[in-house]
Amino acid sequence: MSIQYLNLLDKLKNNIPMRIIAVMNQKGGVGKTTTTLNLSYALNMSGKSVTVIDMDPQAQLSMSFGYDHSDNPGISGAMLSDASAEDISIELRPALNLIPAGLRLGEMETLTKGGSKRGWMLKEFIDKNITDDFVLIDCPPSAGMLGMNSLFAAEEILIPVSGDYLGLHGVSRLFSILKHIEKALGTSKRKWLLVTRFNERRRLARDVLGKIEEYFPEQLMNTKIRETVALAESPSFGKSIFEYQKKSKGAEDYLALALEFLAGKAK
Repeated sequence: MSIQYLNLLDKLKNNIPMRIIAVMNQKGGVGKTTTTLNLSYALNMSGKSVTVIDMDPQAQLSMSFGYDHSDNPGISGAMLSDASAEDISIELRPALNLIPAGLRLGEMETLTKGGSKRGWMLKEFIDKNITDDFVLIDCPPSAGMLGMNSLFAAEEILIPVSGDYLGLHGVSRLFSILKHIEKALGTSKRKWLLVTRFNERRRLARDVLGKIEEYFPEQLMNTKIRETVALAESPSFGKSIFEYQKKSKGAEDYLALALEFLAGKAK
């Protein structure tokens, strides 16, 4: 890590209130979980306290952190059985905590009890239990009850999009859904687009980036996450990119993304 980065990190400590960010995309394979994993770690490295919540029944975020214990009720236990935050929170490193999915999270999609309150269960849990600088929510690739809970709880939405036309189409569809939800709620969420798996040598990737810059100039993050083998490999070892290969392009990109959230456009 360069001296310039270290100096900037020191200046950024303790300057922002808690921010709740849902990392969301209904299209798979865009780096949603990879982004949640590595952005949370990078923010923690900057001196911020971070809680990450695995809201995907597949529990891929939990596994990416190397956590696969089945005896933890997870966020499903908090929402379905009133499990306490102390019972489900896992300290990964100082000031970085994981709330895993839990085995019953998939039941939330078919939950009928509770009426309209069903959509606010995650927000209620966060409001009562978490006081960290950042909360990152790894959302499921769907707009069901779990997705609604994530949207209602979050103040900001980070949308990873890969450099292909299917990814661009998915973003347009997601923005349409978010617009409808915001209208119903009478609120407006901050939305950020993050280009992932980016290879600037590919013409298609450059063309897609140009379209995103044209259609979503205010939402597009300056940072681009370059496509690297290390980013794809690190979750299989239960490690962030900073633990797996700290001098890689992936580590450099996610640190830059964290700094952008802390000091730049995304605030």
